Amino acid sequence: MSVPPTPKSGTPPPQNNSRQHFIPLVSVVDFHHARGPEVEKWFGVEEGRDPAVEYDWGLLPFMALSDGAHALTEDFSYFTLLRPATDSAPATSLFGISCTRQMDASQLINRPADVTRSTVQKAVVVIADSPQYFGMLRERLSVVTKAWFAQREFTDTEILKRFQESLADEKERGMMNEDEDRDQYLGLSLRELVREFKWQTLVLLKCCLLQPKMLFFGTRCERLCLTQFSLVSLIPGLLRNLQDSAGPELDNYEKNLQRPTSLRTSDRNSLLAYMGLPLQIFGKGSLYGPYTPLQQLDILADFGTKSYIVGSTNSLLLQQKDRYSDILINLDEDTINVTSTSLKAALTLSTPDRRWIDFITQNVNDTWDEANPSRPKTMGYVGSEEFIRVQFEEYLLSLISSAKYHNYLAKHTNNPKMLLPYIEGDPSHDFGIDFIEAWSRTENYRIWNSHTEEHLFDIVEPKHPCAGGLTIEDVQRRITQQVQDMHWDEKLAQGKEALGRNLAAGKEKASSIFNKLYADMESMREAQRRKAEEARMEHEKAELQAAEKEKEKNSGDKTPEPGSAKAGVGAFVNSWASWAGEKRRKAWGGGGGSDSGGSNTAQASGGSGWGSGWVKGRNSNRMSQMSTLSTSSADVMLEKEGRTSISSSRTVPNIGTNYSRLPEEPDMGERRPLNRGSVASVESVSVLSTASSVGNSPERRRRPLSADTIPEGNDIGGIEEVVAGVNGGNKKEKMIEEEEEEEEEEEEEEEEKGRGGGSKSPSLPVSVAADEAAKVQSVWETEK
Repeated sequence: MSVPPTPKSGTPPPQNNSRQHFIPLVSVVDFHHARGPEVEKWFGVEEGRDPAVEYDWGLLPFMALSDGAHALTEDFSYFTLLRPATDSAPATSLFGISCTRQMDASQLINRPADVTRSTVQKAVVVIADSPQYFGMLRERLSVVTKAWFAQREFTDTEILKRFQESLADEKERGMMNEDEDRDQYLGLSLRELVREFKWQTLVLLKCCLLQPKMLFFGTRCERLCLTQFSLVSLIPGLLRNLQDSAGPELDNYEKNLQRPTSLRTSDRNSLLAYMGLPLQIFGKGSLYGPYTPLQQLDILADFGTKSYIVGSTNSLLLQQKDRYSDILINLDEDTINVTSTSLKAALTLSTPDRRWIDFITQNVNDTWDEANPSRPKTMGYVGSEEFIRVQFEEYLLSLISSAKYHNYLAKHTNNPKMLLPYIEGDPSHDFGIDFIEAWSRTENYRIWNSHTEEHLFDIVEPKHPCAGGLTIEDVQRRITQQVQDMHWDEKLAQGKEALGRNLAAGKEKASSIFNKLYADMESMREAQRRKAEEARMEHEKAELQAAEKEKEKNSGDKTPEPGSAKAGVGAFVNSWASWAGEKRRKAWGGGGGSDSGGSNTAQASGGSGWGSGWVKGRNSNRMSQMSTLSTSSADVMLEKEGRTSISSSRTVPNIGTNYSRLPEEPDMGERRPLNRGSVASVESVSVLSTASSVGNSPERRRRPLSADTIPEGNDIGGIEEVVAGVNGGNKKEKMIEEEEEEEEEEEEEEEEKGRGGGSKSPSLPVSVAADEAAKVQSVWETEK
């Protein structure tokens, strides 16, 4: 059955070069609830004709409505269609782009009876002979489809009819053909491609040249298709020569290819054609399907299909990736999985390769602009789309030239004179030995090598753009890139932050623990201190009680307390009486100051210069009384302080030497009182005892004696000074004589005053003292 040619606005196409006169077609694909996807209408063909049936495009509805498109408000699909050969034209490839939209069925103005689902899903498809126009065509198609859906009446297709007529008119006027020789790129921005795949961008390009079975997977159909178009566009001129990509049986490119015979180095297209570009990766046995539905898997598994680049949105292919792919590119996970061992070795990048692609990646990252990814933020050339394309073009030209020189070296191995002196070694090794060997076995290499000159290395230098051995900069750059690729910097930052938080928390916890431990230690120390203080107080209390008990035991039940007034008076009166009696016996014996036993007493009383008169006796008696009172008072004071008295158990050495501190005092009682007037009270007692026998004596008025005059707490120091004053006369004779003279004068004055009427003599409050005083008085009167 002969297939009629595609009509063109009333005039038949020419018999030759039908591709240049192909009129774009527009169709509507609907998703029927019972029959599934189906072509609903055609625009640009005669009424009643269906190109899908005539050209055997049974898979067109499935290509137009991609899997998963129902989950999006708008989606695009790119695919290839094989137009069979006709009487006037050979078989060729056509390219389709569809815009899929959906809307709520309740919003329709006139809802057809066959619309039983809640949503209506349709796709508007444009079929052209080249994908070069799809970049511009996509925007127009999106606007038209959105406007048609906005009518809410799908039976009104006037807007679609006018859209097809405008495309046909542009084609007829040559507006689409005038730039056919120029590269009009379709696909993702190369900046986005490089930023997304980084160094693996070069891996994908070299993989395309090796022509394996490449399978792209992604849930977003438009991104899936545009990624493949971007990769294909890296090979200069390939987008303009995809006429053999729709089926593995097509081979028109090689049949019409001729070896170039001329070169204009100033013309880029002439240079690329002379160098054998584009490298035709889609020829005999190859297939290109940006979106390939599951219904087309039988073509992929066909024996005649040796290589292909296809994309799918169905995850069922992932379960059979080993069967349908040599390399799987998962766009959802941004991973590349090479299943073939030989392919993996061939795709290993060399050091110059890695240095070269890292240079491009660094420039893209440095000029990246989130607001406009397609342009560098510096608005300069470095890092731009054109910059990236020029770099890849230079890389491919160097690869071609090095491959030719590699063949030249193999041909002239035994003739060193044929080698180029300015080229060292084999430059093809910088591209990878395994890659060069694998590429030399491909169909595109065979076509290129057979249709190019042997000395292409004379046109382009056979040298890698980044030739050279491994340097420290390469290692640093590679480490940095690996850190970025594996997101180690982010993980390290997160780990550092987490470590900082943990350290802060641990520090705070340790601080609280140490603070609590320190507080516990302080509280323990305080408790121990209080316990020790209580123990010390208990010990002191026990010692005090033991001392009191010991004192009570020593003093007896009837003995007055050592600190009482009665005990003190009784003690010193008893000692005074015994001492006075002894001194009286010696004094009345007439020795005066010559008696050795009483020499100290006689000297203290001034008896050394007197006769045996009554004045001498009186003075000696008076001094003996003072000595006795002083000694007894000292005993009382010591006993009150809880110590042993001087008269009983304490010996005071050189007691008379302290008397020199009082050289000018006329009277001992007035000169040196004990604490709180205790010595004055003691002297008053002595004077009172003497005055009781002489009547109006001056001593009686000067020191009255009472119970209140004997204070508690007498100081032992004061007593010792009094005793020292009494017993220390031997060393101060001159001072004593002066004092005796003053005393005589005072006594005479007092006697004269006493004759005129003296004051009453106070009585001692203590009975013992009164008895002793009476005895002294009786003795005095008898002697007188």
